[in-house]
Amino acid sequence: SSGLETKESSEGPIAIAVTPRSLEENLTTWDFEITLNTHSEELSADLVAVSELVDDSGKSYRPTSWEGAPPGGHHREGVLKFNPISPKPKSLKLKIKNVGEVPERSFKWNL
Repeated sequence: SSGLETKESSEGPIAIAVTPRSLEENLTTWDFEITLNTHSEELSADLVAVSELVDDSGKSYRPTSWEGAPPGGHHREGVLKFNPISPKPKSLKLKIKNVGEVPERSFKWNL
């Protein structure tokens, strides 16, 4: 565990919670545990396509994969994986776009 807190967004009809796992430069991937919940619509977003990681200098990184529940249903959880960023930034922001009629959600951690 990274010791970084879970960040939540409950805008619109879909609630999203994100928890970073360990974010050390020597790891093969940086993993973010993501949970999505709704009572009103299908969770159909391709999280690899709608997510990006942004470092403290504004550089953007695309996820490499999603390991977890496939699109559909009212509850999904899994892990969004990124390549590690080196040197390790001072802060990170995970952006998830166009999920549940919300143009962009932003989750930020100071490292």
